[in-house]
Formats: sequence, C-alpha cells, structure tokens
Amino acid sequence: MTAREEVLARIASAHRAAPPPDLAYEEVARGYRTTSNLEPEALVELLVDRLVDYKAQVRRCVESDLAATIAAAVAERGLTVLVVPDGLESDLLDAVPVQLRRDHSPDELSVADLDAADGVLTTCAVAVAETGTLILDGSAGMGRRVVTLIPDYHLCVVRADQICADVPQALAQLEPTRPLTMISGPSATSDIELSRVEGVHGPRTLEVIIVGDA
Repeated sequence: MTAREEVLARIASAHRAAPPPDLAYEEVARGYRTTSNLEPEALVELLVDRLVDYKAQVRRCVESDLAATIAAAVAERGLTVLVVPDGLESDLLDAVPVQLRRDHSPDELSVADLDAADGVLTTCAVAVAETGTLILDGSAGMGRRVVTLIPDYHLCVVRADQICADVPQALAQLEPTRPLTMISGPSATSDIELSRVEGVHGPRTLEVIIVGDA
C-alpha cells in the first residue's frame, strides 16, 4: 500500500466510524448576511481600526491628493526601487521619487528582481472592514501574486467604495476563478515559542492608503 492509499483508507475508516449527516449539498443552510447597516464612513473607520490592530500603517486622502500621498509614503521610507504592476494608473506615479520596475507580461520580473526591490505598489479589488482584509484578484493594478509576496514593503491603495462589511459580501463581488490573495496585515507568525516574527511569508510592512471624500 502506498502512502496515498494508506491516507485515503484511514479517511474512509473514519467516515465509517462517524458518518457525516445525510444532508444534500443544496440543502446546506446559507443564511449569510448580504447587507450592512453601517454607513460608508463607519465602514472606513472599522477597516482602519482592524488594520491598525494588525500593525499595518494607514493614511487617508482625497482622490486629488492620491499621487502626492503615494510619493510621500515612498519618500518617508527611503525606498530606491519600487515594483509597479501592469495597469496601475500612470498619473499616480509621476511624483514618485524612486526607480520604478514595471512588472508586465511578457517582461515579468524575476524572483531575484523582486527580492532586490524595496517594495511594491498595488491597488485592491475589495477590502473587508470586519476582518481588516485586503483582497487582490490579479487584475489591472494588482499584478501577479508573487509581486506582493517577495518585496519587504507593500503599499496598497484602497478606495472607500471598495470597502464592504464582511467576507460574504466581499466574495459576492469577486470572480471566484481569479487568483485571490487575501491580506490581513503584514506577514507574521508566532509558530516558534509564541515569539512574533514578521516578514516570514510576505511583506514585513503593510501600508494602506484609503481614498475617500474630504
């Protein structure tokens, strides 16, 4: 018996010992919340609270100040090389005081190129206020999943109308066949002796710019 066959045999044995309830898939209750009674500004405040709790850094600005806010965030961190995925609005990058490395097909950056960069700038598809989660789906402005996993710093632009209350509402807005990356704060783990280590399997620093009304 191969290892795979042994694992499957043990699963089958466990099912025979404690069979799952006889409930058809279509009969599973799905009473998810589909609306929220929170006002838009309350959703923004909730998202900010969750992001800060995750040790992410947050800035807020209006649309007309977005390019300047991006430039200020990059300058304050002293970055020299910033990865920019395909599809990001070019007018947002005019004032960025660093070398821009564009990642686009067929000229995709290598892992070594991404590792040498100081950070990456992206947008997001939707943000979940209740969990403080940013969801990227690989479309224009978000790029490949790898570009947000290797650089040490991730600067993400979130527009206020992209913020929803909870996960079911977020998933309802997404195309499930796309490569979804869910980011809840900077990369961190406490697996070894409960000691928090950051930057293990993603950016050490997450900074979010929330764009909304004045």
